[in-house]
Amino acid sequence: MKAAVVRAFGEPLVIEDRPDPEPGPGQVRVRVEASGLCHTDIHAAHGDWPVKPSPPFVPGHEGVGLVEALGDGITHLSVGQRVAVPWLGRACGRCEHCLSGWETLCEQQVNTGYGCDGAYAEKMLAWADFAQPVPEGISALEAAPLTCAGVTTYKALKVADVRPAQLVAISGIGGLGHLAVQYAKIAGATVAAIDITDDKLALAAELGADLLIDARKQDVGEVLRSHGGAHAALALAVNEAAFTAVRAGLRRGGKLVMVALPAHGTIQVPIFDTVLGGTSVLGSIVGTRQDLAEVFRLHAAGRIGVIYETRPLDSVNESIDAVLHGHVKARIVFDLGTGR
Repeated sequence: MKAAVVRAFGEPLVIEDRPDPEPGPGQVRVRVEASGLCHTDIHAAHGDWPVKPSPPFVPGHEGVGLVEALGDGITHLSVGQRVAVPWLGRACGRCEHCLSGWETLCEQQVNTGYGCDGAYAEKMLAWADFAQPVPEGISALEAAPLTCAGVTTYKALKVADVRPAQLVAISGIGGLGHLAVQYAKIAGATVAAIDITDDKLALAAELGADLLIDARKQDVGEVLRSHGGAHAALALAVNEAAFTAVRAGLRRGGKLVMVALPAHGTIQVPIFDTVLGGTSVLGSIVGTRQDLAEVFRLHAAGRIGVIYETRPLDSVNESIDAVLHGHVKARIVFDLGTGR
């Protein structure tokens, strides 16, 4: 099988031929049809974060494909079934976090494309209990971005406890942000979309954003406060200055939900203003299996549109450059054989 491999941090990925992996007990082998390019994959390939993967490894955690082989003990999936393989490759299922509905906080978790080989390959292994069935009517190309970008923003809005008629600021309208705008509208929120490119702001308007803020020309906090302040702000732009800008636009009791992970990023939180204003700064990491199932149901019902462009896996290095330079409208999805 063909795979795109990180051989060394910061170096171009290498396209290699590898043997087909054999599923162990509790695992399945998936013939990958589509794999989304997430900024997390770039962080992994560059070794940006304090906890690093171990090269050589195959990145990718928005993998969607057909089950090709079953390991021992698998009865709930079948050969030929379409599944998605998300960031949460496996959790222990026994700790306090797993048992209380927060499996994404499990300290024993294994992350796809980080702690084990991921979806930048024609075939991959997945733990069957965490391979999410994809409903009929959702193509592999559409399902791939939903597997991370979709479930991550959907969960962040849950963490923010967004309610109808609230003002929600979405900072960064791209692979995650274009979906966040749609989920916030489904929740009944008034949406303020923030970006630094005309194309992204136009996209947000097309998707129903009520207020557009150009962070190049406008003071984000000032504009939000002029509308009463945001009840919730989702920080999706991989830029720590954007976190600070949108935090300044919270109303009293508002919540900043941090999602993007700039390398070594930090923000300053003023204690006096935070205490008197009753504001919160929260982290939100991807979503659970149940969250992903809900995301797929919303898409199958026609409530969400996924904006993506397809490229071959061989273009992985050029595609990473395009993301880093802001030349991608929303999401890149590697097409590994959806036409076969």
